[in-house]
Amino acid sequence: MILGRVVGRLWAARQAAGLAGRKLLLIRPETATGNPADRLVVAVDGLSAGPGDRVLVAHGSRVRDLTVGPDVADKDIVIGIVDGHDLGTR
Repeated sequence: MILGRVVGRLWAARQAAGLAGRKLLLIRPETATGNPADRLVVAVDGLSAGPGDRVLVAHGSRVRDLTVGPDVADKDIVIGIVDGHDLGTR
C-alpha cells in the first residue's frame, strides 16, 4: 500500500473502456519521513478524493475486483481518505 497526497487529476480523450466515467488521480507517495517521493502514481478514485487529500492506495487485481470491479483497466485504487495517523511514541 502507498500513503500519499493527491496532487492532481489525469484525463484522456481516449481511454480503455473500463476507465470510462472513472476519475483518475495523480498521487505523490510519501516516504517514511514524510518527504515526497520522486515518482507519481495514477490511481482510480472511487471515494471522491480531491487535490490535497491524503489517501491510501492499494495495488492488485483482488483490490480492484472488490472495490471498483474487474472491468477497470488499472490496479492502483484509492481505498481510503486518511484523516490522521499515529506513529506511536516509545
